[in-house]
Parts: sequence; structure tokens; C-alpha cells
Amino acid sequence: MSSIEQSIKDYLPIISMGGLILIVQILALFLSTPMEVNEMQAFEDPTQVSNSIYYIVMILVFTLFVLLALKKNMKWVISLFIYLAIVSTLYYVIFALFTLIPSLSGFEAITSVVLSIGVTVLLYKYPEWYIVDIVGVCIAAGVSALIGISLSVVPVIVLLLLLAIYDAISVYKTKHMVTMAEGIMDLKLPILFVIPKHLNYSFLKEDFKQGEKHEAFFMGLGDAVMPTLLVVSANVFMKGNFYPILGAILGTLIGHAVLSILVMRGKPQAGLPFLNSGVILGFFAGVLISGASIL
Repeated sequence: MSSIEQSIKDYLPIISMGGLILIVQILALFLSTPMEVNEMQAFEDPTQVSNSIYYIVMILVFTLFVLLALKKNMKWVISLFIYLAIVSTLYYVIFALFTLIPSLSGFEAITSVVLSIGVTVLLYKYPEWYIVDIVGVCIAAGVSALIGISLSVVPVIVLLLLLAIYDAISVYKTKHMVTMAEGIMDLKLPILFVIPKHLNYSFLKEDFKQGEKHEAFFMGLGDAVMPTLLVVSANVFMKGNFYPILGAILGTLIGHAVLSILVMRGKPQAGLPFLNSGVILGFFAGVLISGASIL
């Protein structure tokens, strides 16, 4: 194998991960319109920065919940909570899509319930990597759209900055995020993206308890969701202004590229400091080009 072919093989997973992030952002933009029309916003006033603090508190509470469950060896509780969150998110995604189909008018709710439960059962029974990735894209896009239409640009930027700081502290300082990830990887929960290193890879057969080198690359859904919040928020609250949206998307991909290069060099990194800073800088570059105001 030539050096060029080897380089392509080495960096193909990075390109694939970037592609998944881009798909999440495009799908989230598409979902944001029917979700906004159907008034799925979480807050009455999306401009309040206190809404961002609410999300931070919820993340901290969830992290504490997972760590306590791991300590007490009650992983089934984590699985139950995650699958309930998955079926709920899928319901909103499917409902939003079906509202765009006139022939299903009046049947969106029941159809969405049946399909969301069916997909979740499939995911539970057969969590192979391609199913995990497809459902992961839908979940990440759905969460991004739901939160993105609920927070205007300023609260989203505050949220992203706080999460970047929190991620850096939890990975480099306290390391509890690493402990949490290692503790639930063997549950094979669909809260991550899986990019195989070879075509014969099976996520079902992956053994995370052996401490051996993994045959796939992994990325948490949060690394796709968080920067996408600003992409969606810019689209909803800066209507008709294309440059901030494009800048946010390109900034995310550049941040991902820098992060991936460092990881490929054997240096484990917290993802959000790179991804969030990339999307914020890209967004502001777009704002400057367009001459728009974020207030």
C-alpha cells in the first residue's frame, strides 16, 4: 500500500465523522421549520440567558445520576433512561416530518408513537453500528432542532462557552467524563457514532471490557449536537441571513478537523472546546461578512 493510500485510509474515519456532523446539521435545519410551526419550543422567551443555565444544570444532574448508577452497579437504570429519551426524541422527529405530509393529517401522533417505539425496539434488539449511526443522526438532529428553536443566538453562545469550559474540566482535570464514558461503553447504547476501521467490523461483537485496541472510532452525539444548536438558532432567529449559518457550519467542520488531527497524533482531547469555538468563530465571521446584528 502506497503512502498516499495509507494516508487516505488513516484519515477516512475523520472525514466520515465530519460527514456525519454535516448531515446532522442539514437535517436539524430541515426539522427546525416544522418543529417551530408546531410550537415545540421549550421556553416561552427564547432570549433569556437563564435558559442556558437551566440546560447546564440538567446536564450536571444527568452526569451525577450516571456516575451514581455506575458506582452502585445499576447500569440497567442508565439503559432505561437512555432508551426512554431515545423514544421521546424519535417521536418529535417523526411527528415533525409527518406534519409535512398532508395525507397523514390527523394521524401524525399515533403513527409517530408506533414508529418511534418500533425503531427503539430494533435498536435495543440489534444495535449494529450502521443502525446506531442512522438512529444517532436522527436523534442528534432532533435534539439540536428542539433546543435550537428554543434558544436565541446569545443564550446559545453562552451555553456553548459554558459547555466548552465544563468539557475541558471534566476531561483534563476531574476526568469524570472519561470515567463515565468507559463505564457505559459496554452497554452499547446509541449515544455515539461508530465509524468502523474495516468492513467486517461488528459493533455487536465489540468487547469493551478487554482493554484491547478498538476496531472502530467513536464520537459522542453531544459533539454533533452542541455546535448544531448555533446553526439552528441562527437559521430561526436571523431569518434570511445565510452567511452566519454557513459560517457556523464551516466553523464546526474546521474545529472538527483540528480536533481530529490532534487525536490522530495520539493526544486524547475534549471535543467541545474545539467544536464550540469553531462554530462560534465561524458564526461571527458570517455575521461580519453580512453586516447583521445578533441582538
